[in-house]
Amino acid sequence: MHVCLWIVQSLLAVAFAASGVVKTTKFREQLRSQLPWVSDVPAAVVRLIGLAEFTAALRLILPAALDVAAVLTPLAATGIAVIMVLAMGFHARLKKPSGIAFNAILLIPAAIVMWGRFGPRAF
Repeated sequence: MHVCLWIVQSLLAVAFAASGVVKTTKFREQLRSQLPWVSDVPAAVVRLIGLAEFTAALRLILPAALDVAAVLTPLAATGIAVIMVLAMGFHARLKKPSGIAFNAILLIPAAIVMWGRFGPRAF
């Protein structure tokens, strides 16, 4: 189970790191083709979301891997879960079911890491 949690954490970290880098480095016009919702929010909010996603990705892996403040790993998973729930609400308000489904798919592994690292498979 421990190895499975590491795999889920790693995949989740890669997905959020990539998403965070894209949101923080690309211009808003470039993002519109991939992420149509960026037209509905200020550019600073898109950058802030990207920064939060990238930071969460680092926190999923580094504390546990370096054995320093390992409690940050399940807290990062909790943060990702909160971001996904908020994103689902945002997409629901925009009436974009595909966005809701995508965020729900990302919520599941975050919840698994949360459950595993806070509960039976804590470090």
